Amino acid sequence: MSGERKGSTPGPISDNHQLESVNSYPAADFTIPSADTLPKCRSARTRSVDAPVQEKLKQNEGHPAASLDEENQSVTSEDEVTYPEGGWEAWLCILGSFMGLVAALGMMNSVGVFHSYLAEHQLQGYSESTISWIFSMYIFLSFFCGLQIGPIFDAHGPRLLVLAGSVLLCLSMFLLGICTQYWHFFLVFGVLGGLGTSLIFTPAFAAASHFFLVKRGNATGIAAAGGSLGGVIFPLALQQLFPKVGFEWATRIIAFIDVFCCIIACLLIKSRLPPKPGQSVLPDFRIFRDKSYFLLTIAIFLMEWALFVPITYLTTFASSSGAMTEAFSYQLIAIFNAGSCLGRWVPGLLADKLGRFNCMIGALAICGATSLTFWLPAAILTPATSDTASTIKVLSIVYAVIFGFASGSNISLTPVCVGQLCDTSQYGRYYATCYTVVSFSTLTGIPIAGSILGQTPGGAYWGVVIWTIICYVISSGLFMWSRGMHVGWKLVKF
Repeated sequence: MSGERKGSTPGPISDNHQLESVNSYPAADFTIPSADTLPKCRSARTRSVDAPVQEKLKQNEGHPAASLDEENQSVTSEDEVTYPEGGWEAWLCILGSFMGLVAALGMMNSVGVFHSYLAEHQLQGYSESTISWIFSMYIFLSFFCGLQIGPIFDAHGPRLLVLAGSVLLCLSMFLLGICTQYWHFFLVFGVLGGLGTSLIFTPAFAAASHFFLVKRGNATGIAAAGGSLGGVIFPLALQQLFPKVGFEWATRIIAFIDVFCCIIACLLIKSRLPPKPGQSVLPDFRIFRDKSYFLLTIAIFLMEWALFVPITYLTTFASSSGAMTEAFSYQLIAIFNAGSCLGRWVPGLLADKLGRFNCMIGALAICGATSLTFWLPAAILTPATSDTASTIKVLSIVYAVIFGFASGSNISLTPVCVGQLCDTSQYGRYYATCYTVVSFSTLTGIPIAGSILGQTPGGAYWGVVIWTIICYVISSGLFMWSRGMHVGWKLVKF
């Protein structure tokens, strides 16, 4: 054998493509070319990103807490919570909230009809201020019970809450027809009905916040429109039923409508976000250290003082004015609620584009302005001639439509304004804490208005109207102050 080496002699190795070490193990060492030696890939712009998604991102520029998931059009907040912003489950939940609020808020928006009827029939020997305590207790409990209901919703969901509220609300209406004494009405309508309304009212609003972030104002407005629809159906139905079947069967028929609505609410209202670990069901009043939240709570307090004055006294004002018949006075509150139905949805839709606080401030300004320009002149005028009577009627109708539309946001936008100042997982606690305080305005507001009415010469309503205007003016100023404390005084979407 020859010892001569065979094979070719290696040539010189070129150093044009030097390799860099990336990772080493005891038995292996692998390398990839350095970045400056690799040709860059040309990326193609896809239609799904360039068209619909980019457009969606532009729409969400004003919402700093949201980012868009390009695959399913959902939104992820800055605390890593994903919101579907639509889909069957989300919109069925809104339908459930809508139907629940037809029964709950529909009854709340019809308290003026019951107030007027009872004052003229079963409770005609009592003063306006005394009768008003029945309905102020009802509204008070509807809000005050959020002290526990909101945190329980956060911790355990809405199912049992809505079921219990449905039983109490329907039972209240079935029993109302057999009431004859003042304390009967106070316990059945004021206490039992108020508890039932609260158990439906709070979860119905809070559930919307589990499915929507960017579109929350629109979704909440659609749900809240159910209360206005109920406020149209119930007064018109009662107007026809009272003279035909009497008070007892009229209220029973309304109770059967409530049963239908509440069954749908129990089936469809749901939550989807898990509670935070270690969360208790007690409210935390330390939240009021946040000055913006504190100012917002006072603003809502004054707003509720003003809001329920027209809801409660518009019917009695119309019937006592001498310019309208008793039948039309029931229709006037239905006209008011028809305007409110649009007013709960449209401002919510605009709020998602222009800002929730911005739309709320504008709506409060309109409420104060319409009370000054339409209701106050109607309250001052006396129907001495047919022309004056016609003027009072026209002013009242215009006021009912415009104020009803503007005041619709008083219910639909306050939850989302509160939600602007907190994380979604703590929304129930913030909302409940706020309305624990605000509920005392609903307890005292109607009796205060009744007392003012009793002290005004001749039982004229101009004193009540001025009280309403003052409350709205101060409330709108505090909303602006709260907004300024949180985002500054520049005109930005908030």
